[in-house]
Amino acid sequence: MREHPCPATQQPKGPCPGYIIDHVIALKRGGPDTPANMQWQTVEEARAKDRWE
Repeated sequence: MREHPCPATQQPKGPCPGYIIDHVIALKRGGPDTPANMQWQTVEEARAKDRWE
């Protein structure tokens, strides 16, 4: 979060309303649990992605 603060609040810590941190390549598909494999995603986008993942 230090490198990519919350899109809603622009803060590097604390809550981020309307957003979650998502793994670009899912952990269950072999994606690493590293910052390079993470992105901010809206809650709506995350629900849609979860349906097809």
